[in-house]
Amino acid sequence: MYLGIDLGTSGVKALLIDDNQKAIATATGSLDVSRPHPGWSEQTPADWIRATQDALAALKLSHPAELATVNGIGLSGQMHGATLLDAAGKVLRPSILWNDTRSHAEAAALDADPRFRGITGNIVFPGFTAPKLAWIRNNEPDVFAKVAKVLLPKDYLRFWLTGEHISEMSDSAGTSWLDVERRTWSDELLAATELDVDHMPSLVEGTHPAGTLKAELAAEWGMKGNVTVAGGAGDNAASACGMGTVQPGHAFVSLGTSGVLFAANGAYLPNPESAVHTFCHALPATWHQMGVILSATDSLNWLSTITGRSAGELTKELGEELRAPTGVTFLPYLSGERTPHNDAVIRGSFTGLAHETGRDALTQAVLEGVAFAVRDSMEALRSAGTGLSRVTAIGGGSRSRYWLKAVATALGIPVDIPADGDFGAAFGAARLGLIAAEKADPLAVCSAPPTAETIEPDAGLSSAYHDAYRRYRALYPAIRKVTE
Repeated sequence: MYLGIDLGTSGVKALLIDDNQKAIATATGSLDVSRPHPGWSEQTPADWIRATQDALAALKLSHPAELATVNGIGLSGQMHGATLLDAAGKVLRPSILWNDTRSHAEAAALDADPRFRGITGNIVFPGFTAPKLAWIRNNEPDVFAKVAKVLLPKDYLRFWLTGEHISEMSDSAGTSWLDVERRTWSDELLAATELDVDHMPSLVEGTHPAGTLKAELAAEWGMKGNVTVAGGAGDNAASACGMGTVQPGHAFVSLGTSGVLFAANGAYLPNPESAVHTFCHALPATWHQMGVILSATDSLNWLSTITGRSAGELTKELGEELRAPTGVTFLPYLSGERTPHNDAVIRGSFTGLAHETGRDALTQAVLEGVAFAVRDSMEALRSAGTGLSRVTAIGGGSRSRYWLKAVATALGIPVDIPADGDFGAAFGAARLGLIAAEKADPLAVCSAPPTAETIEPDAGLSSAYHDAYRRYRALYPAIRKVTE
């Protein structure tokens, strides 16, 4: 058996697979996010451990015999979080998360240094790790002075599981400290934030061993000794491993809390001006590009809270057939936006409201707004040299057939729905655990699932969607101007 552990923003998911990569059992532990000030987003690392223990305790209760035979563990996690340890390994403060925008001024200052884009191939976004440390230095100097190690969220879990300070390339590429082409820490960029390589974990590839499970935890969960813990991956690269999106020409769209348009590459192809992320993949000698929007299903969940109707009830009101855009437009910038604007200050909006605008029109506009944000990412990928002919849909939002029709029509390309199964980040992490433990061929293990159905663009609405997208694109600069 092989175990994938995915540390998300809202919970920890643990998934068991067997030698044939069949999902055997899954369990979760819940997490909450603290927002002590506008634009802030934090979690306490002790809660990650508690949620992981909850998930593993549930697996032990339901599948003790299977858990006992685990030979490899893979880790996946939310990216960019700044988890700070002192010399004794004690956590110094709550971890600052990926969707925290407090360090936008520090990010802009670092991004103005041409070495950052030149070495990392990326804009320094406020959500990345390096500007968070610059913010700590500027605002919490006593904490900064005690920092001995900076770990990403899943790598803090690894520290608890193995006692090792180790990370891997895909997650570390989102720190703004990694030389993404050479796949190593940059002394220059670390020095720019008054850190050095001793503050960083050592690096391995995601498919390689990265520690051994502590004997006391193995005993607690009924496992044998010498369980290999793989390097693992950041959540998007792990999802790509689960979906088999590991070779050039393969791409997926993820409609989760955030939205991601992810394309695998066989070479390093940076284009930071497009606000596309160019990161290392979890497999050696591979990279990927992705456009990221900060509020995908989060936008629908926000509307759900406002209206008092569940997300499922809201989308059900629209029916199965795709509707023409109504003239109501939604900008899904509830937490700012990354691709293509790199704007931590902009906020969401509805425009085109009228007396006759009902709840269903608002829902339709939210789904279209997210679809158009994904289209923005596709255009950014295209400008970075990566054209897409089709994508596979994953994430909670992909359960809405209406939403997938909107995405296919907004992008103008087919959207494939994978066969029933769990192919997300936890599955990808379990695959990486299998590869590391058994020295298996990564390409053979990370195969794509069969396609159950393909959603084609609605040709009859393509012109209406084109006009609505053009209206959507015109709104950002107009609204940005009045919010300056």
